Parts: sequence; C-alpha cells; structure tokens
Amino acid sequence: MARYATTIRTDLSPSEAFAFVADLANLPQWDPGVKAAKQVRGDGPGPDATYKVTLANPPLMTLTYTTTSVDREALTTTLVATQPWFRSVDTITVSPAGDGADVTYDAHLELRGPLALGDACLGRVFKRIGDRATAGLTRALDGATVA
Repeated sequence: MARYATTIRTDLSPSEAFAFVADLANLPQWDPGVKAAKQVRGDGPGPDATYKVTLANPPLMTLTYTTTSVDREALTTTLVATQPWFRSVDTITVSPAGDGADVTYDAHLELRGPLALGDACLGRVFKRIGDRATAGLTRALDGATVA
C-alpha cells in the first residue's frame, strides 16, 4: 500500500475550499493525471455522490469513485475507487486556518491480485503523481503547501 498526503493553506473559506476539492468533477482543473471527471450520481459532494474519472495517461481508463462517508459539518469526505487490480481511498478534510482554510488530501493506493507484488515500488511512482497533483491543487486554491 502507498500513501500520499498533502495539506494546502488557502485564503478561501473552509466551506468554499471543501465545496471545490470534495467535488471530484473539478479534478481536471488541478490534477494533471486526470483527463475528465463527471458526476454520475448525486448533486455535488455528498452522501450520494459518484464520479467517473478518466485518467490522462495511456492506457486511458475510467475509474468510478463513490462517496463512502461525508460530514458537511466537519468538512470531511472519503471517496473510494475499486478495480480488480487496485483500490484507491481518498479522504479530504478541510479545517479553519486563520482567515482561510487548510485542505488535507490523503490518498491510499493498494495494488490487488497478482499486482500486489509491486506494492513495494508503488510508493515512488505514487509520490511523483501526488507531487504533480499537489502543485496543481496549490495553484487552483491560490494557496501554499503546509509542511
């Protein structure tokens, strides 16, 4: 299993930041690894939200992310994509920070089946993908990465 977590501080209000990041339809605006994303169930981030996310790198593949938990009061949500060969669990948490917000994106990726043997190498690749997404999200939120 590989994990990538990042926190970005933005001047957006916590509710504005959560509405943007928790809505995976916005992924193409900030994640260069995503070609397209469309909500196919629900209306914005919420308990019924399901998204089809098409990755940008060949071979093009579409993942289905389903919301498994959401707490609008605590501004946290978890979305899961499960394929026969991997599982991705992404948790987004937004908290107040001064006049703005801290946005934490915590992703866990686990290879499954015969590919699970490659889990040891997954961390390096996942870090490169995560670093590019962090740079894009930092720009989209007009924020700064928090150590």
